[in-house]
Amino acid sequence: MLIRTEIPVDAAGIDRLLRRAFPGGAEADLVQQLREDGLLTLGVVATDDEGGVVGYVAFSPVDIQGEDRNWVALAPLAVDEPLRRQGLGEKLVYEGLDSLNEFGYAAVVVLGDPAYYGRFGFKPAAAHDLQCRWPDTEAAFQLFTLSDEALSDASGQVEFSPPFDRF
Repeated sequence: MLIRTEIPVDAAGIDRLLRRAFPGGAEADLVQQLREDGLLTLGVVATDDEGGVVGYVAFSPVDIQGEDRNWVALAPLAVDEPLRRQGLGEKLVYEGLDSLNEFGYAAVVVLGDPAYYGRFGFKPAAAHDLQCRWPDTEAAFQLFTLSDEALSDASGQVEFSPPFDRF
């Protein structure tokens, strides 16, 4: 198993994984659109011994009240069914957070299960007066800071990239 930053040759394997993991194809379409629009900040893949994509996490830019504060959103995260509950998702998330930290990003937001993402240090964004546009998501909308200054004067609506408008 190899965990690394995605490269162009991974795109087809990422698409197949996302379509297996998320029936309906919305997440696969989202990643494809983010990539086409130049809005895929970082993608991390896990590949098997034959080079097939078996895990993936994407990060894309978000704004706070229309201001670019060097924050990103984590979405989607996928692991092939036979490999779930073995720590692969955790490795993908940590690899992404480490890379984003090295690149100087300030914070990461996620809309997901608080019990799962809380293990990585994500905290409720609402505690910092931050919210997203989707109704009834306060508990699921979470934040991970990568810099001490990330929350300085940060509050209000977190705006995801346009491809998320389909959700």
